[in-house]
Amino acid sequence: MTWSATEVGVLARAAERAPSVHNTRPWALEMRVDGVDLFERPEAWLPRHDPGGRDRTISCGAALANLRLAVRALGWDVKVSLFPQPVRADLVARIVATEHGEPSESEVVRYTAIFRRRSYRAPFGLHPVPATEVRELIRADVTEGTGVHALRWSDAPPLAELLGYTASMLRGDRAYQRELQAWSDQFREPLPDEPTLPWGGLVRPQTRVPDVLTLTERLREECLLVVLTDDDSRRDHLLAGVALQEVWLTAVARGLAGSVLTQPLQLPEVRAGLIERLGLPGHPQAILRLGYPVTAPPIAARAARTTGAPS
Repeated sequence: MTWSATEVGVLARAAERAPSVHNTRPWALEMRVDGVDLFERPEAWLPRHDPGGRDRTISCGAALANLRLAVRALGWDVKVSLFPQPVRADLVARIVATEHGEPSESEVVRYTAIFRRRSYRAPFGLHPVPATEVRELIRADVTEGTGVHALRWSDAPPLAELLGYTASMLRGDRAYQRELQAWSDQFREPLPDEPTLPWGGLVRPQTRVPDVLTLTERLREECLLVVLTDDDSRRDHLLAGVALQEVWLTAVARGLAGSVLTQPLQLPEVRAGLIERLGLPGHPQAILRLGYPVTAPPIAARAARTTGAPS
């Protein structure tokens, strides 16, 4: 088979709309006769925000999820190989179109959600996400080696403390602030004076963060899901991105809005605190906040950006 120009455009647009750390889109595509190779661009490095490249690889995982859905939407069955060439560390995935196969209704719904997904950083509506919806979102993660954990009412106080600690550390980190300003200048994205929800990313020196009690109550008004992996290798980070995007697209298809938080997980003490104090059964890679939007996000808004995370 040979991809037509239209099909190449479909694949490229699907990848482009994947969430990525600070909207850097740290991937590159190489079309093959039978599929497409997904490369990670190590030069898209945020040394202060993402020193180990975890968020960069998670971003590539989200692009992989979109590419797989796009190939299915084009009417092909898909075989995905992760890190198929050990000598090419930047080649993170190979997506092969194996034979003709109609996409399922669920795949079509999630594919169309790719182009409606964007970060929603405002407060959600007052109507809480029903427990039945939360269970459906958790079931949407079918990626091997990953899991999705819904935070409980009792998890809000320790989470509020850890997010507050993260904000205080970021406000005083001059190198982080310089990197954040450089990102803002590059994408002409004005940085907010007020904290963006959920209060752990895009923190400026003048940002006012709610006290722990107030923050606890605000967190309790949201549906918070943690994407977990069995281990903490680069492969796990890639799979976490796939799982994150699949759940997010499912949420969008069900009328929910969301945004992602990863910056606190870059602080070892915060990551360890989350595992211990929340009793997490794995390695936390991202926090996905979901709820019903007060107003629909503007259609003209450019591809989603997030609070210091893949978005």
